[in-house]
Amino acid sequence: MGFVTTDDGAEIYFKDWGSTDAQPIVFHHGWPLSSEDWDAQMLYFLAEGYRVIATDRRGHGRSSQIGTGHDMDHYASDVSAVVEHLDLRDAIHIGHSTGGGQVARYVARHGQPQGRVAKAVLVSSVPPLMVKTESNPEGTDISVFDGFRQALAANRAEFFQAVASGPFYGFNRPGATISEPVVDNWWRQGMTGSALAHYEGIKAFSETDQTEDLRAITVPVLVLQGDDDQVVPYKDAALKQAELLSDATLTIYEGYPHGMLTTHADVINPDILAFIRS
Repeated sequence: MGFVTTDDGAEIYFKDWGSTDAQPIVFHHGWPLSSEDWDAQMLYFLAEGYRVIATDRRGHGRSSQIGTGHDMDHYASDVSAVVEHLDLRDAIHIGHSTGGGQVARYVARHGQPQGRVAKAVLVSSVPPLMVKTESNPEGTDISVFDGFRQALAANRAEFFQAVASGPFYGFNRPGATISEPVVDNWWRQGMTGSALAHYEGIKAFSETDQTEDLRAITVPVLVLQGDDDQVVPYKDAALKQAELLSDATLTIYEGYPHGMLTTHADVINPDILAFIRS
């Protein structure tokens, strides 16, 4: 475990487990969480013989609460700084939600040009574009994301609790059993980070058009999403990703929520492993 300092002074925290001789898997977390959201995956793939690495995005988790650079370009370049510091080769990059956008930009602009990436996995990920525009009429209206910003600025603790106990894991669905420890862990991760990073990060994950990032990716990509994702509609995300990527494998899980990596790790982890080994 350690830190890498970027060119603009951000200190990016990373954890690095396993043999340096093993194939590396790099995990990219969602908003507003941290590398600890990948516990179930990191332990699983470590036990399968891989080297597992995860970072805290700038302003999130244990990375520094820098006041600038809360955008996809910086997110991707921060990842590149860690990858180059560790000299990772033949790596698998796995991103969830906003982390999927981070993966897409990193692979397209850094990882592939440097020859460091073998495959990628996008899980419930935000590309190509979440917000509704003239060219993306089926997207989510900007008023929804403005509402996120207003709620965060008014009372971040209450807003985060509402997201975790509601749509993120599908705990708001009829008959769902709420796991209070899962909600508490989501809230804890979020509150550890910077309110500014989280506030500006909403624009990054909702308004960044990553169509060209997806088109530029040539390595094999596994695209996974649940059809009951209340945060990132799968018809605007996974289906479009599969169309834009040149080498995509698509799986849609019936009834799975946005946070399915936690609620259904027993299914998702083996599916990712099979893709990596294929």
